[in-house]
Amino acid sequence: MTLTSTSLLALAGVAAGLAGSMAGLASLFSYPALLAAGLPPIAANVTNTVALLSTAAGSAAGSRAELRGQRARLGRLLGLAVLGGSAGAVLLLTTPASAFELIVPWLIALGSGLLLFRDRVRDAADRARSAGRQGGSAVPSAVAVALVAVYGGYFGAGAGVLMLAVLSVSVTEPLPVTNAVKNLAIGAANATAALAYAFLAPVDWLAAAVLGVGALLGSWLGPAAVRRLPERPLRITIALAGFGLAAHLWFSATAP
Repeated sequence: MTLTSTSLLALAGVAAGLAGSMAGLASLFSYPALLAAGLPPIAANVTNTVALLSTAAGSAAGSRAELRGQRARLGRLLGLAVLGGSAGAVLLLTTPASAFELIVPWLIALGSGLLLFRDRVRDAADRARSAGRQGGSAVPSAVAVALVAVYGGYFGAGAGVLMLAVLSVSVTEPLPVTNAVKNLAIGAANATAALAYAFLAPVDWLAAAVLGVGALLGSWLGPAAVRRLPERPLRITIALAGFGLAAHLWFSATAP
């Protein structure tokens, strides 16, 4: 890698760590940076998954206060996330590269839309939780967690937003607590997929290391920012950039 691409990946890693730990969309920074560094789509995706393992570690270190008393709950959630992440890795490894290039723009657009309309997603989750209290049938959270983990293991942009919504259905608690639990659940799905990719996929280890160091720093700072800063402008900016990236990748993949 050149000095320019190395610097780009390091900065993208910091931004990805912040965005992932705060908003759940780390891949909207890290994945495009890997493409810009010259990696093909499949290699960029698996390298991204490996690199973003550091996001879970940084988030956990920065969220110790929020994670107190969550051990039993995390045990259940991490088990589901491991199963889902494994399924997502298998899906990716059996998907042709051409199909992946066509699917990715839609996944990025989905993640961007979820981020942009996150408050509406949360409102829907609150209504579902209220319906459950009143005797209605709420979304089966275990199945939903596993499905989000499948998506996280396959690609992952927006998986944090989905997981945040799913977790909010099953429990009422402060946002920083739900956010901290979400980060570890997504981290478990990524870790399982990354283990498979390390042996079976074309991981660029140098790029993963540079990106991962930046993501570790960003994700460690992210939980503190969640406690103190309004993230709406950042969320909207990332979402709009994600739509632009999705459009660019779609036209690139379908160009003759």
